[in-house]
Amino acid sequence: MTKGTLYLIPVVMAEGAEQQSLTPFLSQTINEIKEYIVENEKTARRCLKNAGLQTKQSELLIHDYGKHQRGGSLKPYFQGLENGQNVGLMSEAGCPGIADPGADIVAEAHRRGIRVVPLVGPSSLILALMGSGFNGQSFAFQGYLPIDKQGRIKRIKDLEAFAEHFRQTQLFIETPFRNNPLLNDILSVCKNDTKLCIAANLTSADEFLQTKTIAEWKKTVPDLHKQPCIFLIYRSK
Repeated sequence: MTKGTLYLIPVVMAEGAEQQSLTPFLSQTINEIKEYIVENEKTARRCLKNAGLQTKQSELLIHDYGKHQRGGSLKPYFQGLENGQNVGLMSEAGCPGIADPGADIVAEAHRRGIRVVPLVGPSSLILALMGSGFNGQSFAFQGYLPIDKQGRIKRIKDLEAFAEHFRQTQLFIETPFRNNPLLNDILSVCKNDTKLCIAANLTSADEFLQTKTIAEWKKTVPDLHKQPCIFLIYRSK
């Protein structure tokens, strides 16, 4: 029996951004799929509806892969795929598998010889890098920095050194309610001529994306509390 295909379905990052974020092919694809693996069922159903889903929601089979469902067997998620059904994988926001637990599902699909198809859609990391003016040929996404203040400060210093030594853009994120403390640490630790790009609320009406030196940021420090942000630092020799 031919196995199904696992489609990686991007999710819009801001309310009302479907038209600018999603392709017609994605809308077509979701109307051909009736089984999904998702991080949050409620938001996934809403996102599918807003993306142009015509199938009745009651006809969908949705597997919850939220934080309380992980750690067990992945077999239940693959029964449909093994039986020839196409399945969609959705993150909470943005692209599946990028800073997202869906990477485990993708890895298992490869182990099982299941075709994986990533669909075009919004990636906050790539959008931030595009808009930063930093090196787009050599960059690294570092994920979340340590919560411990001393560990976080050391990590920021290390990333600044990496940026300078390798001429490599360093990208990282934080839980939105910790953005301001992280920004304060960046401003207190980094050299004044190091460049910092802050990209917040990308694709939304109040999108914020600016690149300045550390010295310039210190003059006007933005309030980033509870805003989804990408931080990028770069130094050129």
